[in-house]
Amino acid sequence: MAERGEKGAFVTLATNDTYALGCLVLGNSLRRVKTVHQLVVMITDGVSSSMRNQLRRVFDLLYEVNLLDSKDPDNLQLLGRPDLNVTFTKFHCWRLTMFEKAVFLDADTLVLKNVDELFEREELSAAPDAGWPDCFNSGVFVFRPSDETYKKLLDFAVAKGSFDGGDQGLLNIYFRDWATKDIARHLPFIYNVVSQAFYSYLPAFTQFKQDVKIVHFIGATKPWHHPYNTSTKTVQPLPDSGHNQEFLQLWWDIFMSQVQPALDPSVKGNMMFGGPESTEGGLVANLAAMTIQTDPSEGADAGHSEQEDVSDQERKLNWEKGQMDYLGADAFENIQKKLDETLQGPVSEATPSTSPFSTKSKTSGKD
Repeated sequence: MAERGEKGAFVTLATNDTYALGCLVLGNSLRRVKTVHQLVVMITDGVSSSMRNQLRRVFDLLYEVNLLDSKDPDNLQLLGRPDLNVTFTKFHCWRLTMFEKAVFLDADTLVLKNVDELFEREELSAAPDAGWPDCFNSGVFVFRPSDETYKKLLDFAVAKGSFDGGDQGLLNIYFRDWATKDIARHLPFIYNVVSQAFYSYLPAFTQFKQDVKIVHFIGATKPWHHPYNTSTKTVQPLPDSGHNQEFLQLWWDIFMSQVQPALDPSVKGNMMFGGPESTEGGLVANLAAMTIQTDPSEGADAGHSEQEDVSDQERKLNWEKGQMDYLGADAFENIQKKLDETLQGPVSEATPSTSPFSTKSKTSGKD
């Protein structure tokens, strides 16, 4: 097993600091289940030096790549995910020819049990997509690194494009015989279980839940968007996100114990989808500044409710998706007021924040 481990790798991708958070949790989840294989994270220049240092604590290799854009806004809009324009960057994984075989995992996946047996599969092995089972989901797949395959994928992207504007559509066309050629290349669904209940065959989910090995938080709302109560140490799923509470809680347990304590609060942190940075330093900085309360009663009368926390997170997510409330809380005069306060100097702890991105993290009973 050890010798095989030196020739294989789990690979993921971070295009900015926000997705690097997902990579850190994913990497720690793989360490937690004691994989014998190497851990590799591909990074672009959108990942800050501070976050790279954090990634080095978990991953054996940081592999820098350039950003590849699908340039297909129409299909991405049809899919409802304009943020997926950079997913072609994933194709760089075929350039990792120092490994004989590898398993790619999206940054929004979480490994629950050891999955080293995946290296016994051949290229291209993947699980069926929950929405269209004759297509595979590209969030988890087994492949053989090859410069030739990488070049063919780029040529194919130029010539044929992608039917959904992202990597999954292109890969399903390129490996078009996946559905019919070899059943051994169909991974059981337990290797790529979507976390949203409404995507699942609920009786089967109840029956086989204990067998799940990899969870995939698909969709625009990711685990790091959900509010976390620092007093009760529980995550509160955003309304209508559909994410399974138990899976979300495990993600946050790993994040708070293994990732959050080492984050640098001074990092501005790129907002998800390459959007504008928050005037309070971005999502990464806000998460880095969180402090666990030792007394559950602290902050009980701090002047805001759990629902307000949820609303703040929803507004932040809308900003990241380019859906600002220009006529309400995100009006220009409110943003200008916050900028004026920032230019005048640091705001005291007693002064409530008016930032459109305020997460109101509770620290020793203060907002």
